[in-house]
Amino acid sequence: MRKAIVFAGVVPALALLFFVACTKEVDSKPQFIFKPAPNDTAAAKVNGKEITFAELTEGVENDLYEAEMKVYEIKMNRLRALTLKKFMEADPDYKGDNDAFLEKQIAGTVKVSDKKIEAFIKERKIPKENVNAQLKERIRDYLVKEEKAKAVDNWLAKKTAKNPVEVYLKEPDMPVMDVSAGDAPFVGGADAKVTIIEFSDFQCPFCARGATIMDELKKKYGKKVKIAFKNFPLPFHTHAKKAAEAGLCAHDQKASKFWDMHDKMFAAQDKLDDANLIKTATAIGLDKKKFEECLNSGKFTKAVESEIEEGQKASVKSTPTFFVNGKMVNGAQPVERFAKIIDAELAK
Repeated sequence: MRKAIVFAGVVPALALLFFVACTKEVDSKPQFIFKPAPNDTAAAKVNGKEITFAELTEGVENDLYEAEMKVYEIKMNRLRALTLKKFMEADPDYKGDNDAFLEKQIAGTVKVSDKKIEAFIKERKIPKENVNAQLKERIRDYLVKEEKAKAVDNWLAKKTAKNPVEVYLKEPDMPVMDVSAGDAPFVGGADAKVTIIEFSDFQCPFCARGATIMDELKKKYGKKVKIAFKNFPLPFHTHAKKAAEAGLCAHDQKASKFWDMHDKMFAAQDKLDDANLIKTATAIGLDKKKFEECLNSGKFTKAVESEIEEGQKASVKSTPTFFVNGKMVNGAQPVERFAKIIDAELAK
């Protein structure tokens, strides 16, 4: 009797299961209909109202640019490989084997000395406890590949000197963001043709590297460039926000003292608590009492928050982030990366 009751309960349940399984589901995904645009500016239409391409790209300009640059770089790397292949095949010493020609005629026998490996370890500041025979061999392989790549570049440079390669690919245009130096601390020419706006965090190690790159640009371009500093303290850096205020307190007493405070804070990123900030301010010649009152009162708290908001509007997501005449450069990039944009802007 009990089995019959159990079976009787199972049948309706199975029937319900089949009913659910066989019923046509309502499509819960958004419905997008792809069709030709009614005009050049329309990207979509929602509830009878157009969304323009300008609206579509607003706020993601740099993300799109970086994606376009990745595609461009893939094409350029492929073009470089094809260029190398064409020139090798045209060489009278070519015997039909690309790898053999590359090794014998171009790269040759590359040797990396122990001295070069030691110099690499020192330059990269690799801790001694991490250095072993296996790591040294990996460094050697890396340096060998680097030297071979240079040899290929030199060989191509000689070949293309007489027969330049015509390239019809267009490099994507960098978006220009609406950022202004305003009354931020700056060095260089006040009315310079090129303005670099730096959004930085005094507790960020990459920002310390970024500061040294800015120093190199100061030496290279002098008054031709204006470099302005804006604060973008990250929330997980516990002393960064107060350090940002400290920099503005120094600037408030004397504009030039901002840069002294700036250098000292980046040089000692483990000493950014209030007590050490006051010691640093005193050491660079600021009035201790005035500085302490400024720091404790939160005089520049809103100013720092305002700069954070400004950075967010300009799509700043990490530090350091730079804008060269509005063109974004993410991270502590080599001087050459900045120089390429600066030189193009100065040439306009």
